[in-house]
Amino acid sequence: MRVLVTGVAGFIGSNLLERLLRGGYEVTGADNLSQSDGSNLAEFAGHPHFRFEKADVRDLQAVRALARGVDAIIHLAAYKIPRYGNRCETLEVNTQGTANILRVAADGQRRVLFASTSDVYGKNPTLPFSERSDLWLGGPSIARWAYAASKIYDEHLCLAYSEERAVPVSIVRYFGSYGPKQHLTWWGGPQAVFIGCALKGKPLPIHGDGLQTRSFTYVTDTVEGTLRVLESADAVGKAVNIGNSQEISVLDLAKLIWTLAGEGAPRLEFVSYRSFAGRYEDVRRRVPDTTLARSLLGFEARVPLVEGLQATIAWQRGRVEG
Repeated sequence: MRVLVTGVAGFIGSNLLERLLRGGYEVTGADNLSQSDGSNLAEFAGHPHFRFEKADVRDLQAVRALARGVDAIIHLAAYKIPRYGNRCETLEVNTQGTANILRVAADGQRRVLFASTSDVYGKNPTLPFSERSDLWLGGPSIARWAYAASKIYDEHLCLAYSEERAVPVSIVRYFGSYGPKQHLTWWGGPQAVFIGCALKGKPLPIHGDGLQTRSFTYVTDTVEGTLRVLESADAVGKAVNIGNSQEISVLDLAKLIWTLAGEGAPRLEFVSYRSFAGRYEDVRRRVPDTTLARSLLGFEARVPLVEGLQATIAWQRGRVEG
């Protein structure tokens, strides 16, 4: 199969690329390199089944050219939660980019896999989150919800194209992916920042009281779940949670990472939400119901948190020392 992967230079994109090439896929990768220096792709330079193009998914003509001759599009390119600004760009990249992907897919009835996020479940207090759960966001005056709102819009657009224009679309909702090649800022998640601070002996910044919980999924599990959705005809027209149901508080995550990567007693620094752009609302708990992934795809995340963190720390230590 010939596949176009948008956001290929990013964390999930570059890890997925490795797995696709190993599986015999021919891959065209696109990225505007706004959040990457391209180093995640260095090992694939010259690979006979990989072609990279620097492009922006907001450019419809560029997307048309990239998709020429491909059988499927894996759409990963997106901007994440605008904690410190870039609200307009988050909304534009995520909505306009997805609309362009779907327009092009409809022209050739190409298979589409759209990467959504667990953030769409928002403040829903009923856990674990199943694919049938309500999507419950805060108000538009709070900028952090721009990311989730854009992804909910994209999901509606995907399913509308699936139902009305017969585009075979599937949606994956990722829960806390982490691992080698992750972004080293908050863009990569709290674990990336905590590891970087612990390796340097700096205090780990805990937002709020740290008692908010998350579920973290090692990237090999994320990639495996993604491929199973892509290759499943039964997943067409559906959203599927891809995640690990093990729950941990951000505070306990910080302490665990310090134990694995730091020296001496943990150094923690609590950071007020007032430091964010505008008012900020956090999600108190985030845990996936993975029943559908198991029953539909036979998929279940397998890498324990400690094992995944050890591998991630080893990779990130190499980046710091290098």
